[in-house]
Amino acid sequence: MSDSEDEAPDKQLKIIIMGDGASGKTSLATRYSQEQFGRNYKQTIGLDFFLKRIVLPGNIHVALQVWDIGGQTLGGKMLETYVFGSNGILLVYDITNLASFENVEDWYNCAKKVFGKDTKMPHLALVGNKIDLEHMRTVKMDKHQKFAQERGMSSHFVSAKTGDNVSLCFQRVAAEILGIRLTKPEVEQHQRVVKAEIIDSKYEAAAKPVPMTPKSSLCSIQ
Repeated sequence: MSDSEDEAPDKQLKIIIMGDGASGKTSLATRYSQEQFGRNYKQTIGLDFFLKRIVLPGNIHVALQVWDIGGQTLGGKMLETYVFGSNGILLVYDITNLASFENVEDWYNCAKKVFGKDTKMPHLALVGNKIDLEHMRTVKMDKHQKFAQERGMSSHFVSAKTGDNVSLCFQRVAAEILGIRLTKPEVEQHQRVVKAEIIDSKYEAAAKPVPMTPKSSLCSIQ
């Protein structure tokens, strides 16, 4: 990783994280960009922005702009503005919450509406979060894999709390967008588990925890 501001990156990628509230989107972005984890849930209002510089095989320096979109944004007027121009979209759900997985369909359809039929879709990734709670899983793995395969999405399982597979997820997405094949050492390096650290994230707008909503209706972008 290179944090030098004097060295311009070879590539810049805009990565959007979408999904229901409390699915762990902000925790995922914070874990990846800062290797930190906040225990207390605070709902993201609007969006949060993170920047991460990475180096891919071939010494390709990449600046990842990670946009964390609030769960309440589904169907909102600003969603199109947030998503437009993205190179990759991570559709995140909580493996212990079936409703959050079922609502991924609506987030997927919203993304499709933004780009339409004549515009190339960004890379889409299906991300099952909270694998540290595998014993509480309610979303079967075959359902996850079927959803991803039918829509041509890459498939990922991560834990924002432990850091398990988080770095690898973003590394794989960036590499696939740029058509770069990760080496075995690259994959092994980013599979490492990062010890969770409890913090109060300054990047999240405070809000009272809200219960998960039932299956959301189809969105309409104006």
